Amino acid sequence: MIIGIPKEIKAQENRVAAIPPSVALFTAAGHTVLVQRGAGEGSGFSDGEYLSAGARVVDTAAEVYASADMIYKVKEPLEPEYGLLREGQIVFAYLHLAPDPAQTKALMDAKVSGVAFETVQLANGSLPLLAPMSEVAGRLAPQIGASLLQKINNGSGILLGGVPGVAPGHVVIVGAGTVGTGAARIAAGLGARVTVLDVSVERLARIEELLAGQVETLMSNSQNIAASVTHADLLVGAVLVAGAKAPVLVTEEMVKTMRQGSVIVDIAIDQGGIAETIDHATSHQDPYYIRHGVVHYSVPNIPGAVPRTSTLALSNATTPYALKIADKGLEQAMREDPALFKGLNTYKGRIACAAVAAAQDLAYEPAALT
Repeated sequence: MIIGIPKEIKAQENRVAAIPPSVALFTAAGHTVLVQRGAGEGSGFSDGEYLSAGARVVDTAAEVYASADMIYKVKEPLEPEYGLLREGQIVFAYLHLAPDPAQTKALMDAKVSGVAFETVQLANGSLPLLAPMSEVAGRLAPQIGASLLQKINNGSGILLGGVPGVAPGHVVIVGAGTVGTGAARIAAGLGARVTVLDVSVERLARIEELLAGQVETLMSNSQNIAASVTHADLLVGAVLVAGAKAPVLVTEEMVKTMRQGSVIVDIAIDQGGIAETIDHATSHQDPYYIRHGVVHYSVPNIPGAVPRTSTLALSNATTPYALKIADKGLEQAMREDPALFKGLNTYKGRIACAAVAAAQDLAYEPAALT
């Protein structure tokens, strides 16, 4: 198989899908790897390292897309890449299709097999290719929030950890999965008061056991969310429904009750966001806006801020699946691996993921693997 690794074009996206040691695994198995010149530079990997691993380095994305059977990348194809897609091509990446009709249409029109990292799902319900970036985003969220709380960034001027004689800031985290657990760990480490809400008693029990005495937990319902949001200095949105649009749990009326200069970091923005006032994605270049006096941060590629760590973690998780696809072909790989089959979002011009179909009111047609 010919595997193509283009340079990411999303704003300030410095990650790359595969590191040189992963490329060496592909080439050792007899596959051809095309890497666009400079694709790894943002993560600290030179073209020379890819050449040494057996890749061919080409100058343009067009060259990668024109030859590759599988496009292996980090973030979803953007509009300049839509015209490069070819029928039957595999795109293996974070797609986040539910809130993105334009990309969905592009993949369907091109009859691309879109396999989304974020919907590859094991039998126990875990998301092995989303988890490493959720870890990164969760751990970054309190750091980002702490910075935005500074008055120079239009925040309220609160130090999350407080000082002797002064109360710490209050961090409210909606969601106790991988993102929420990471955020709670870092926020508690900073010395903040931390409240975590979730609909699962089991997840709340786990986070209490992990951070005994450092967090308070509440069942997630509209009353508890409203009461917690009112007192939050930093609100972290950390809810995920695999493949689907994120539920809106924090209404505009709730946001209006927040103190001036408080901060919302909505990590769920990839899937639409959990706050009603998060109505568009921001970027690392222009990361926040202010509404009702509250600082809103809605960058969809938060892990791109720490690309070296993120690329290493992502490549560790995705390489075995990419190698399986390359070795066996997509259909056979999905027959043998139900988790990978759940990653299939578009196939032969149709929507193969029920959650995406429901989010966009499109017909759902599960793939029939012949």
